[in-house]
Amino acid sequence: MNQSQMTPNQEKFQSAEQLWFWFLYSKSVRNDIGQYRGNAATRRVCELVDVETMITKLYLSGKLNAEQLSVIKEYGDRRRAPHQYIWRENHAAAVWDSAMRVIDTCARAKGWIE
Repeated sequence: MNQSQMTPNQEKFQSAEQLWFWFLYSKSVRNDIGQYRGNAATRRVCELVDVETMITKLYLSGKLNAEQLSVIKEYGDRRRAPHQYIWRENHAAAVWDSAMRVIDTCARAKGWIE
């Protein structure tokens, strides 16, 4: 969905992390109950398939690697980012940050992040 297709009531994301957590949560809701069509849901500037396509393209182009995907999926499922000051999460936090920078750059170019 490009900016010309956006309607004024669609909300942009504040960060790549917010985009990622929204994507995983929305995907899990969709998988759990089928196609979710809640009236109270916030309309976003992109669809789940748009985010999935972006992540796939970033991976296939080599901008995201398998370790980054594994870390953002694992901690995304936990609904939190890894913490750099927790010893066992220190490496994952660095990997998470590098992946979020890649996603942020791409999502900002698409107009999904303010």
